[in-house]
Amino acid sequence: MSSELDLKQLVEAVGDAIVISDAKGAITLWNPAAERMFGFSQGEALGQSLDLIIPERQRQRHWDGYQKTMDTGITRYGNDVLRVPAVHKDGHTLSIAFTVALLHTTDNKVAAIVAVIRDESSRFAEDRALRKRLAELEARLTALTTPAAESS
Repeated sequence: MSSELDLKQLVEAVGDAIVISDAKGAITLWNPAAERMFGFSQGEALGQSLDLIIPERQRQRHWDGYQKTMDTGITRYGNDVLRVPAVHKDGHTLSIAFTVALLHTTDNKVAAIVAVIRDESSRFAEDRALRKRLAELEARLTALTTPAAESS
């Protein structure tokens, strides 16, 4: 088995979305997990701007960071996980977490950015529900203990 075939199989088999975009932010690789996660087929995504999955309110911030990474060749998200909202084809919002890797030309300029993305929408919703429940319980506890403290 050739290493090229192994790489192709890896990209197609992993459960996390793998998205590669060029220096201008056009999608050049979109694996089956990205199709499942975002709802766009490979044919719909390839060649399109990453705006395809970026919520409109986040785009300026995204592109500022993207350009800075392309200019400097530095990203902190190679090791640190970035958690942001994304948009599915049908319009609903996803909560995603991802890391990135930079792909370089032979003269060491950044040519593309690889994002390995996981949908954390369920975990995010569970965390939000737990925080809400904790706040409710703290409010009840405060309500129960405040009158007792005032009557002492």
